[in-house]
Amino acid sequence: MNVSELARKLKISSKELLEILPAVGFHIGGRAIKIDDRQAHRIMADWHQLLAKYRELTKKEEKPDAALIAAPAAPKVVAIPQFISVKDFAERLKLPVSKVMAEMMKNGVLSSMNEQIDFDTASIVGTELGFEITADASQAEEAEKTTSEKLAGLLAEDDKTKLIGRAPVVVVMGHVDHGKTKLLDAIRNANVVAGESGGITQHIGAYQVLVPPKAEKPAKTKKTLPPQDGRKNKKAGILPAGRDDSAVGRKITFIDTPGHEAFTTMRSRGARVADIAILVIAADDSIQPQTKESIKIIQSAGLPMIVAINKIDKPDANIERVKQDLAALDLAPEEWGGKTICVPISAKAGTGIDELLDMILLLAETEKDTITANPDKPAVGTIVEAHISRGEGPVATVLIQNGTLHRGDLVEVSGTFYGKVRAMKNYKGEDADAAGPSMPVRIIGLKAAPSVGDVLQAVAEPDKGKKINKYQLNQQAVAYTRLTETKEEGKKDKPALNLLIKADVLGSLEAIIASINQLEMPEVAVNITGKGLGNITEGDISRAEASQALILGFHVKPTAAADNFAKEKKLEIKLYDVIYHLLDEVKGRIEKLIVPETIRTEIGRLKVLAVFRKDKDAMVIGGSVTKGKIIPQAKADVLRDSVKIGNGYISQLQVNKVNVDEAPQGKECGLKYDGKPIIAAGDVLEVYAEEIKTKKL
Repeated sequence: MNVSELARKLKISSKELLEILPAVGFHIGGRAIKIDDRQAHRIMADWHQLLAKYRELTKKEEKPDAALIAAPAAPKVVAIPQFISVKDFAERLKLPVSKVMAEMMKNGVLSSMNEQIDFDTASIVGTELGFEITADASQAEEAEKTTSEKLAGLLAEDDKTKLIGRAPVVVVMGHVDHGKTKLLDAIRNANVVAGESGGITQHIGAYQVLVPPKAEKPAKTKKTLPPQDGRKNKKAGILPAGRDDSAVGRKITFIDTPGHEAFTTMRSRGARVADIAILVIAADDSIQPQTKESIKIIQSAGLPMIVAINKIDKPDANIERVKQDLAALDLAPEEWGGKTICVPISAKAGTGIDELLDMILLLAETEKDTITANPDKPAVGTIVEAHISRGEGPVATVLIQNGTLHRGDLVEVSGTFYGKVRAMKNYKGEDADAAGPSMPVRIIGLKAAPSVGDVLQAVAEPDKGKKINKYQLNQQAVAYTRLTETKEEGKKDKPALNLLIKADVLGSLEAIIASINQLEMPEVAVNITGKGLGNITEGDISRAEASQALILGFHVKPTAAADNFAKEKKLEIKLYDVIYHLLDEVKGRIEKLIVPETIRTEIGRLKVLAVFRKDKDAMVIGGSVTKGKIIPQAKADVLRDSVKIGNGYISQLQVNKVNVDEAPQGKECGLKYDGKPIIAAGDVLEVYAEEIKTKKL
């Protein structure tokens, strides 16, 4: 739960909440953004007592004379730019990289030592490590550039006379099940939803559509259009790379981002490369938590936004309620005098789709000065998806943002030579020889799968000294493996759940690992002993056998040989198509490993006065109750000179030779003790009850 949301429910400010919680025993960090759900519910349930406790503490607190005590040492101030690599950040803090990465993981951030983190992330991590993080003004201007801004800077260097309009890139966001994928399905007239698991888009995908001009009628679509710029027009829907021909129609590129909360990182990466954002809100459900999260991402990326109010065909649809909720978030609709464009649609029925496309093109027209590119330059683009294909090897989807990528081009990714583009396919799976601005294309021939969000650039003469190892997946996976190994030293004395995880794409693997790290409890060590992309192989089974790991597959399958090998070694393989089903499996396994907590409650004490009979495994004794009470069916420790010498069970209790349910303090009683017959006169029986509590995540 977000700290701000918890504060709102408790009707106080976030700042006050972060001051109160540490004082009453909840140490979540002075700059925490999120709080564990279990802790949040506990705080809400006990809020009145916690608030009273805090007020009592602050009332009793006395301010000491400042002259009599030394001021506490101020945290060390460290200045950093708006973006900095983890390695450079650790060097500025003068701390080991592994320590900084471990602290980042505690805050839900999974990054390799060479990846960039933003100022806010570094500030939170630095504060937790005891530093005061400030902005480095000398590097701020360059560091503040995001990937998109750097690409825009490349465009600015072009001769303006060579810049032409390109297709607008539209990112689709919104709450899970509000109809994002169904909207794209309606737009491109292709059934994608049926191929998705649980109605949730599992990966970032990019698609391109052609919107015919309004004046064109269906009967005239077969007419040959006049040639332009000495080129012959091709059939509607296919244009030369990098060219946008209004006589044929206008292209729009869509980026579909996953709706499940575990993919927050992937969603934010999708926003970086877009020109326009569509926020899908269901008319029968209105604004939900992920809707608000999407709004924040869109606003932080500075994108113009169109709100598509979906599912207007449903009986309980309430368009006005959606508009009211938008206005409450300072996003008043245009018809209410605000600036938020709202388009009612039904993706299922196809209602309002044409109006939405028209609005996208109209908004793109107002932004036309920035939606430009030079198709004659070497290609520059952003990786929006990457994975390992069994038949094709490393495959990456890149959105070209400037220039044209050709088959055969040599490419670098973030300054490292990644190989040659041996083949390209468009989103339909058709072969392509060239990809121009705003065109998404899958490229084959890279030496390894790059990371989502990396910048790809075609180069004439790459620096082959920075050539990536052919068998290296990526620096992030390697760095994460090393970090996992360093963390295992502190986990040896705990029950451990060992996991080997295989996924089809890098973005899913990152999201799964980040989510599993959040599930871990102090009592159980969760060790990711192996990870990778692609189907489960015999090598994976061998690695899992070494640590007796549970093998988890996400959108992958074991090979026939691997499946037989796993059965032979009696290793479990669990396969999933929906990420939260996988996380539920891990959660259940962790709960089974948590040692139940035994709560012991002392009931009473009895001083043994006489031993009446000894059997093989029992005794009949008499004594005086000196404390509390004695009850039958209770456990008892035998103490001799205050030292425990045995323990047993009270199976029968009598007072004056009559069976009773209780012998209170001051009474004499007789009892049957089940256990080793070691009791003698003068010993003490400590009678107690035990309650076993199992912990849940």
